[in-house]
Amino acid sequence: MLILGIETSCDETGVALYHTERGLLAHALFSQVAIHADYGGVVPELASRDHVRKLLPLIEQILAEAGLVRADIEGIAYTAGPGLVGALMVGAAVAHALGFSMSIPVLGVHHMEGHLLAPMLEQNPPAFPFVALLVSGGHTQLVQVSGIGEYILLGESVDDAAGEAFDKTAKMLGLDYPGGPRVAALAEKGQAGRYRFPRPMTDRPGLDFSFSGLKTFTLNTVNAAREAGDLGDQTRADIALAFESAVVDTLAIKCKRALQLTGCKRLVIAGGVSANTRLRAGLEAMTAKLGASVFYARPEFCTDNGAMIAYAGAQRLRAGQQDGDRIAAVPRWPLDTLPPLNQRCDDGLAGA
Repeated sequence: MLILGIETSCDETGVALYHTERGLLAHALFSQVAIHADYGGVVPELASRDHVRKLLPLIEQILAEAGLVRADIEGIAYTAGPGLVGALMVGAAVAHALGFSMSIPVLGVHHMEGHLLAPMLEQNPPAFPFVALLVSGGHTQLVQVSGIGEYILLGESVDDAAGEAFDKTAKMLGLDYPGGPRVAALAEKGQAGRYRFPRPMTDRPGLDFSFSGLKTFTLNTVNAAREAGDLGDQTRADIALAFESAVVDTLAIKCKRALQLTGCKRLVIAGGVSANTRLRAGLEAMTAKLGASVFYARPEFCTDNGAMIAYAGAQRLRAGQQDGDRIAAVPRWPLDTLPPLNQRCDDGLAGA
């Protein structure tokens, strides 16, 4: 099957063409960073409007790049949630309009399942079962994965996600949007050991996360440095490094516990924060000591993209799952409510 993937959950318009035998044929992404930068974060209405402007031209662009036409598409997958409801509706409406006009199946895909399966697009994909760390601006979760749709939630953040903490720390340090990559870049100039930040919830059993207290600790450190007249470039870099190190250590400790609990020897990291080089290095070192392996997507497929939606949708569409006439846009959607591939769904995925 040739599947068109559409991603419009937040501030990036992503499209891709994935063939179940030939692999990824073409993909394109338009980031709205410049549109939202003046506001210090995503403005939902502006995001939705820009998806309307960019989506169809991007679809025509990737068809031309692949040397194909619309009639070649055999199925459409779109992000049904979680995400901004207005942005989701743009992708859902376009997907269903195209599907109806072409009499081909359409399926709404879970955004985090797309992230979870993104490493499958690489030359050395992980085999099932594995533990997945889903870490992004809106989610920090540990999931035991036995197969597509076979998910057991092991732990998640009880407050801020790791990506949110990065973005809020960026604002404290006077960095522009998007904050996560800018904190990481600033941390590269930091001096290790000047500050020691807490590793939240690692002194107790369990696999849940909490980054709200770390965010407050960072704010107090920034305020103390400002009051002392010592919030120059080097101090800001030192704080960024201490914060990033605390997040990386916390995630590594929890991932180690999850691998030991489940007996899995494979760890997948996915989501925007999985592109962080210090996190990758920390998890590679941890898994090496356990005799395990870590897998992740190339950086361009760590952030939101159409390729991951096309791949995830292709697996489910090929198994006979589809929306039918039901258009889904679900701002909140628990990952562990998804059905396995062998469960027939012709009115949308369970929970959507």
